[in-house]
Amino acid sequence: MADNGTTPTEAGDEPVPHETGAENENAAAADGASPDGGAVAAPTAEKKWYIVHTYSGHENKAKLTLLERVRNANLNEYFGDVLVPTESVTENVKGQRRTTTRKFFPGYMFVQMVLDDRTFHLVKNTPKITGFLGGMKPTPVPEREIHGVQTNVAEGKAGKTKARVHFEPGESVRVVDGPFANFSAKVEEVKTDKQKLKVSLSMFGRTTSVELDFAQVEKA
Repeated sequence: MADNGTTPTEAGDEPVPHETGAENENAAAADGASPDGGAVAAPTAEKKWYIVHTYSGHENKAKLTLLERVRNANLNEYFGDVLVPTESVTENVKGQRRTTTRKFFPGYMFVQMVLDDRTFHLVKNTPKITGFLGGMKPTPVPEREIHGVQTNVAEGKAGKTKARVHFEPGESVRVVDGPFANFSAKVEEVKTDKQKLKVSLSMFGRTTSVELDFAQVEKA
């Protein structure tokens, strides 16, 4: 993804003042040209998805602030969902399994909206947001791509946890969980879509192939 040239320099979050619709319009006028020459769209126009660049690490703050500004400006009809896609990942640290949340696209979020002069500047002037991907002429995200993002988000909410590490055939690993814990093994096959590995290990003097979850092994 391309950046708009703005380098984030802020380290913390500051209080966000409530703004009136008039203040939003004044900010828009001071910001220069609009993506559509100042046209105002109808609230019944089709909402499309756009990628918005934020300060990395402040995606959730930017989302909440944007939603608040939308309410204050009475533009709810022009906006749909705002996504900060995340997934749950597991990693083994000193033999202990830990689950954390990871953002798919650090520094970005997806905004479903009717794009016109008012909504463009409302989004662009939101604290922690540096602009749209595409600058003054944002390009909507194709439906097939946003559908893939939504599917990943839904899987994350359903508890489908992914492993943080990646494995390759022929790699040596150590089993850290399950009946084969503490066994050394060699990766035979990687099933990334299922987050599983087929490994070979020596048991009672014989080589045996077993299937394990990514979270059950760690790199040797």
